Amino acid sequence: MGTSVQVTPLCGVYNENPLSYLVSIDGFNFLIDCGWNDHFDPSLLHPLSKVAPTIDAVLLSHPDTLHLGALPYAMKQLGLAAPVFSTEPVYRLGLLTMYDQFLSRKQVSEFDLFTLDDIDSAFQSVTKLTYSQNHHFSGKGEGIVIAPHVAGHLLGGTIWKITKDGEDVIYAVDFNHRRERHLNGTALGSFVRPAVLITDAYNALNNQPYRRQKDKEFGDILKKTLRAGGNVLLPIDTAGRVLELILMLESYWADENLSYPIYFLTYVASSTIDYVKSFLEWMSDSIAKSFEQTRENIFLLKYVTLLVNKADLENAPDGPKVVLASMASLETGFSHDIFVEWASDMKNLVLFTERGQYATLARMLQADPPPKAVKVTVSKRVPLVGEELIAYEEEQNRIKKEEALKASLMKEEELKASQGADNNASDPMVVDASNDHPAEAAGPRSGGYRDVLIDGFVPPSTSVAPMFPCYDNTSEWDDFGEVINPDDYVMKDEDMDQGPMHVGGDINGKLDEGAASLILDTKPSKVVSDERTVQVRCSLVYMDFEGRSDGRSIKNILSHVAPLKLVLVHGSAEATEHLKQHCLKHVCPHVYAPQIEETIDVTSDLCAYKVQLSEKLMSNVLFKKMGDYEIAWVDAEVEKTENEMLALVPVSSQVPPHKSVLVGDLKLADFKQFLSSKGVQVEFAGGALRCGEYVTLRKVGDTTQKGGSSGTQQIVIEGPLCEDYYKIREYLYSQFYLL
Repeated sequence: MGTSVQVTPLCGVYNENPLSYLVSIDGFNFLIDCGWNDHFDPSLLHPLSKVAPTIDAVLLSHPDTLHLGALPYAMKQLGLAAPVFSTEPVYRLGLLTMYDQFLSRKQVSEFDLFTLDDIDSAFQSVTKLTYSQNHHFSGKGEGIVIAPHVAGHLLGGTIWKITKDGEDVIYAVDFNHRRERHLNGTALGSFVRPAVLITDAYNALNNQPYRRQKDKEFGDILKKTLRAGGNVLLPIDTAGRVLELILMLESYWADENLSYPIYFLTYVASSTIDYVKSFLEWMSDSIAKSFEQTRENIFLLKYVTLLVNKADLENAPDGPKVVLASMASLETGFSHDIFVEWASDMKNLVLFTERGQYATLARMLQADPPPKAVKVTVSKRVPLVGEELIAYEEEQNRIKKEEALKASLMKEEELKASQGADNNASDPMVVDASNDHPAEAAGPRSGGYRDVLIDGFVPPSTSVAPMFPCYDNTSEWDDFGEVINPDDYVMKDEDMDQGPMHVGGDINGKLDEGAASLILDTKPSKVVSDERTVQVRCSLVYMDFEGRSDGRSIKNILSHVAPLKLVLVHGSAEATEHLKQHCLKHVCPHVYAPQIEETIDVTSDLCAYKVQLSEKLMSNVLFKKMGDYEIAWVDAEVEKTENEMLALVPVSSQVPPHKSVLVGDLKLADFKQFLSSKGVQVEFAGGALRCGEYVTLRKVGDTTQKGGSSGTQQIVIEGPLCEDYYKIREYLYSQFYLL
């Protein structure tokens, strides 16, 4: 029987809700992603609340709210206490994303689902891994190995590979096969025939134009709006796709020699760029190569100005400008306020680069046709003044007095309790005749260092010694002097926590000054709200810069990967059903699309057994070097050992010789270069490789068949039996390993 695998969606199936899935492998429970939406609706987390205490490990795939937004709340309120695993960028940028979310809401509401301390506490339990780094579990998870791989959607974005007993479970959502300015394409295509693949149908119905065409349209519409005297608002996420947009704007402004100002406005804008500058090794190969050659960091921005509060934007010079502001949903944050101000001007443009979350203002504005007017709630935090301030201060004073009174009462009760316990001992007229050694009796009762005894009574445990006690010097000495205990000089975690983290700093205490001033501002304030009807006269345009593979590419990748079993999650009902039917016909016969809290068993049908290689067998095996590996042909029998284990032993009867086997994977393009280096004239013609004047090589077989296997392909050499034929055949054989 194969490794036991069960998948239970907790959120995000047959819809575009946040992503959260329970994957159990031989009883070890993984929570893969812990997302929330911009509404922060606790009802979405009801399925998670049922299983949170049973989670053994949490895997995070992307640093945005949809993938990790519920982590602080789940750890504070739902009993989630498992270790968390992610890449370094997901950890850092996810932390900043949650800071930005909290600060945006705290400015417009009495947000109390979690605090900055809750965010810090949740992310302190994160273990950072690099791409392709294996992490081995012990104890309950013995034998399970996890490793992150490139997803290509967001910086640090991850495809998780979970391995147990040689079987792979792949979790790949929101991947992108296209190489972009700051990211490489996904590594999903490198996996072939995993036991289980969990992927999403979010983009199954969408097809994208070529990148060059999209980039040109993007630049043209910006330039047209700015030259007409209008402003451009791009609602963006905190630290995800905005990085690609920033590089795109920097490149376009340099190519077109434009002078219009560009502003990146979030509560953590400068911290985001500072961290991103140190993540070059996580970016595309072209960025890393450019840095090695020129030592110039691509995120040393020349045209984009970083802002952390709206006052700086309002103080900027008048005139056309481009503003990238969070949040992308327009539900709250700087983008919401700017939209309310700019929407009524026909010259302005609101350019959406990703689909808005369901039931948000952004999604409403992306409808076709868009609404002519929308109702919005405008809220802001204002300081208390006059009678409200006096009433607030009186209430705070009353609360302080009550707390002081409670503390004094508790102290008196503790004192009475301790005096009652020591009543007999503290009475100078009571003498215990059975106590022949009063000093010894008093010692443990009066504390470890109180060695003063007053005749006539024994001091109670709560009393203070009437004189300075004398302590014995018990220090140890060696040849170099007094022995130093290093533990005496180690700062305790509790002491370290009393630093910047308690004012909302990240793990290194690094936070934008504007955001820090909001946290440190303890002036009494209140939230004032009013509903408005905003006339939408500005232009509204949606252009897909989400950085996800489109429907055609998803189908091709799934056909190549060819999993034994496929689980579809996260996507509209229409997209999920469409991809499910396609995969049943062209990918694999076992395709599942479970509902919320529906557990499906995707245990492999393969019968896998562990066997030992006996010493007697291995002593007769001849290995051949194949690149970084050594391979050999083995003829053996299976038998049980004394401890009931299976072992491979030499065959007892005469073994007939086997046919020669050529091992390797030849690419005709590589072989063409090899022949050219040998002086052979070679060229591609009609899908075949023309070698010299008479010999032709071609691959025959179906590379797109179900399973995606290349084992059915053959290399055919055609031509007359001549000197060139035998020479080319010898070169061809040299590219393989013969067993």
